Order: sequence, then structure tokens, then C-alpha cells
Amino acid sequence: MELTIIIAIATMGGLGFLFAGGLAFADKKLRVEENPLIGKVNEVLPNANCGGCGYAGCYDFAVNVVDGKALPTGCPVGGEETARNIAEILGVETGTTIKMVPKILCRGGNSEAVKKMTEYYGPISCKAMALVSGGDKLCFYGCLGGGDCVDACPFGAMIMNENGLPEVMEEICTGCGICVKACPRNIIEMHPVDRNVFVFCKNQDDPKRSKEVCSVACIGCGICARKSDGGIEMVNNLGIINYDKLDASKIPFEKCSTGAIQEIGGRDITVN
Repeated sequence: MELTIIIAIATMGGLGFLFAGGLAFADKKLRVEENPLIGKVNEVLPNANCGGCGYAGCYDFAVNVVDGKALPTGCPVGGEETARNIAEILGVETGTTIKMVPKILCRGGNSEAVKKMTEYYGPISCKAMALVSGGDKLCFYGCLGGGDCVDACPFGAMIMNENGLPEVMEEICTGCGICVKACPRNIIEMHPVDRNVFVFCKNQDDPKRSKEVCSVACIGCGICARKSDGGIEMVNNLGIINYDKLDASKIPFEKCSTGAIQEIGGRDITVN
């Protein structure tokens, strides 16, 4: 009995020693040495892991920026300071960092958008409303008011206002773009912070229908497009801005009867 136990222990010990040796050899031969720059870049990242850079997380971004597949300016949360730190680590030029912020391209809130005859009863979620009934507004292109974008923002940079529309607090917004992905109606777009001309509408209904569903909808009249010299074109009854060609001085903002197209900080108009 004792001999059997001794043989078993010796056998198991020998096999353990053999496997350990094999693993040690394989580790030495197959090991892939990590570029130490990856760890250094990862250390200066904000570790928000928000995915705003387009990668799975901060470490994935660090790997790609060291490999030259991503730019040092690619982290929207870290901004210019992080870009400078990364460039210093890699010994490259920082490049230009332009802050991007989300713009809510709908102003059809509770007081502007016409409600359906029947009320919506269900989960207060934009995705649920879009899937089940389209919400309680007649406009099938505007903000649903469920606040999915607000809930999705990991930095608390969005709120729902009293009119049932989301608002962005640009001073604390990091430009991660998560709110854009959360919106089922695609009314949120990322734009440079200094861009100031927008069509605050996504409605593609014909003029008669658009007037019926919302008082601030783009009615597809085309006045802005005709005066823009290619800066604006009409697509499916909606004005689409080509920012590469846009000259704001040529746009007759005051002629937009619903105020759908506006210049922020410039010639905004109020529609009563």
C-alpha cells in the first residue's frame, strides 16, 4: 500500500515537473514582448473606456496609437492635454485638436410638436417608443423625449429641459459621441464646437404634412438652398448643409418662416 502511494506521488511529481518545464519553454519561445510605450500611453489616458475614440477602450486605443493606426488627438475625453502627453511619449507632433460636441437637431418639444389623438402608455425610453408606436408626437422624425441620450451620457453633460428636449452642457461635454449612438431617430450629430449654422430639423415630410406636425419643422420651401450657391441642397424636403461650401452671409435666415435653419449667436429668429 505504501509503495503504491509512493509510486503515485513520484509519478504525479514527475509529470508536474515535466509540464512545468514545457510551459516555461513555451513561454520563453512564444512570448510576445509588449511595447513599453503602450503602458506609458495608457497611463496618460483618462481611463473612461467610453469608446468615443472608436476603439474598445483606453488600452485598445493605446495599442493602436502606438502602432500608428490612431492619432494622438483621437481621445475626445482627454482633449488637448492628453494629446500633448501622448505626442511627447511617442516623440511626434501633436497635430490640431478640434473639440467636437453633440448638436440636437430638433426643436420640436412639447410646445411645438403636435401630439397624437391617443396617448402613449409604456416604457419612457426612446428605443421602446420608436419600436412600439413611434411615441406620442405626429412627427416621425423628431425627438421622442424619452431621454435615452441623457441616460447614456457617462459624464452628466446632458439634461432634459422643461419642454421635453435634451440639452447639452458643452462646457463639461467631452465629445465622446455616446449620445449619438443612443438616439434611435438620429437627431444628434457631432460637430466642431465653433460651427454655428444648423438646420434644426430632420423632418422629410412634404410641406403640408410638416406644417401639420410641428410649428418649427423644415417645410422644404428651398429658399435657403436657392440662395446658398451650393452651401445647402434640398434632399427629401429637407435642407442639408454642405459645410465645405457654406457661406453663412448668403443664407436668408430671416426668410425661414419656422426658424428651422439658424445661425447660433448670429441671426437667430424667434417663431411665435
